[in-house]
Amino acid sequence: MAFSDALLWIAAEWSPAPYLELEFIAPDGWDATTKVVLIAAALVKAALLWLILRAPAPGPMNRRETALRWLLYLSVAHILVLWFPLAWLPDEVDLTFSLVLGAATTVLYLLVIRWRSRVLGVSFGVVSAVALAGVVNELLDELDLLDLETGFVVALVLMAFGVAATVLTVIGQHRDGRWSRGTLIAGWLSLNSYVLIYLLYFVFDHLDSSAPTLVPEIIMDATALVHVVWLAATAREMPAGGLPAEPLPPARQRLIRVAVAAVAVLPVVVLIQPESAPRTTFSGWSMGCYEFGPFGDLKPEERDDAFLCRARDQMGGSPPMFPDTLSDQQILAYGRELCRAEDREAQEALLKQAGSERASWGVDSWDLVYVCPEIVGAAQPELLRTSEEEEAASRAYIAELNARCRDPWPRTKGVVQATANYSLFADGDYGYYVHDPKDDRGETLAEQAIERLYDDDAQVGVAGSSVLVGHLEDVIDLCLTVKAFRTAPPLRLAGWDQVTEVPITTPTGNLTVPEADGGDVGANAPMPNLAIEGKGRYRLRVYVRLAEEEEHLVVVFPGTSKKRLKLKTWEYSRE
Repeated sequence: MAFSDALLWIAAEWSPAPYLELEFIAPDGWDATTKVVLIAAALVKAALLWLILRAPAPGPMNRRETALRWLLYLSVAHILVLWFPLAWLPDEVDLTFSLVLGAATTVLYLLVIRWRSRVLGVSFGVVSAVALAGVVNELLDELDLLDLETGFVVALVLMAFGVAATVLTVIGQHRDGRWSRGTLIAGWLSLNSYVLIYLLYFVFDHLDSSAPTLVPEIIMDATALVHVVWLAATAREMPAGGLPAEPLPPARQRLIRVAVAAVAVLPVVVLIQPESAPRTTFSGWSMGCYEFGPFGDLKPEERDDAFLCRARDQMGGSPPMFPDTLSDQQILAYGRELCRAEDREAQEALLKQAGSERASWGVDSWDLVYVCPEIVGAAQPELLRTSEEEEAASRAYIAELNARCRDPWPRTKGVVQATANYSLFADGDYGYYVHDPKDDRGETLAEQAIERLYDDDAQVGVAGSSVLVGHLEDVIDLCLTVKAFRTAPPLRLAGWDQVTEVPITTPTGNLTVPEADGGDVGANAPMPNLAIEGKGRYRLRVYVRLAEEEEHLVVVFPGTSKKRLKLKTWEYSRE
């Protein structure tokens, strides 16, 4: 689909497809309207090109007329073909070429066209000089010699002088008498671009401002070719005086037309590469790569692109899986070979062969699933899930974790309470906070609580409205129950390995435990506000015991004492 869209663009626009724009404007390919406009533009431009390639009219010409004819044909070649190689050169080269060509053509227009009016000729010279001054300003700006900010008004004035130069040229051709009515009509129609540029953008901006489109550019490019038809017709009908001359034989005319057509079309044909040619769709910085979700959400034709994005990804600062020198086809081929690798060592050998800078890393199954779902999915079917299935599985897993946790004081009901699984960082975590989430000094107090966590064996760090509770064993999940009381509950130390009581304050009347809320860390169920008496001082008692899973009970109640009490220690429980 991407290849056919690119081919349609080249056929209509005679230039490479704008892939960078397409990632934002048409990530799913051309819409129906754009395709119709591209097909229409291709047909219109093909017809206009046939008019442009008509053989020059025979007849006598003096040196000025001959020079003007060649300059006009050079202008035609520049618009159709030469712009492409010039685009690879610095901008000042193209501007210099355009300035010299425009100035020489203007001088020869003054000398060749029989104006039959001094005022008309002088007017043409003045408006053309002003239009060329705009090109001079651009060139000086590129050369950093002079930077004159033109502004919108000056740009409109320069455009008006460009229109005036075309109008005066067509009038001069009419008064001269040697150019046909068709050529004069082409000259008048060449002014359409100045009108359409505003009309088209006004229409499409008001149709749907949230949907960018390339349709105005496509229409403008097709209609702008009328100007080239006028230039070519002016050069073709250059012979003066209407003197009869022997026409070229039909065979020779056809030969000339085919030769000129080949010169104009061959550079475009070169742009069309075979489907088997190596190409690169995504770089390591392609924004479109963020649009690819889980395997199950992708269409079959999108899976290769998703793997290419992962293979070239270097957003995190790490080297990509494969070097940029490899084409899409080569990377996909290596990906399928990696799927069949027997072990990590075989993967490393393949990556080294491909020139990877991170061969020792191997390749993970969640990357390879995009190129060989039948192999990866057989061993890890969860990687084939859609985002909805993944979310449902995650909810089921969390529900299972929560179901394993029980209230250790079922008969002692708090004013508010909750029991849930608490998930810690997989690679190690200090523990969990009981804190005031609305305290402005929260971050500072959290850092202080971390510093005080290991002041004693209790592993409870206290700093104002933040209390950090550590875990006794290296775990990634623990069962947590929180309860708030209006008065201190009984101690009930039996059955617990460690009990610690510390002070905690809340300047805003909020004390709670962080929730996971879709993340990887936090309580996997809603946590209540434990500051049931509002702002002020509270006591926080932490019960910890080690069973099949580490279990914590956090009790909060009003209290003004600032003492830190070690009611039962882990060392005592081991004895």
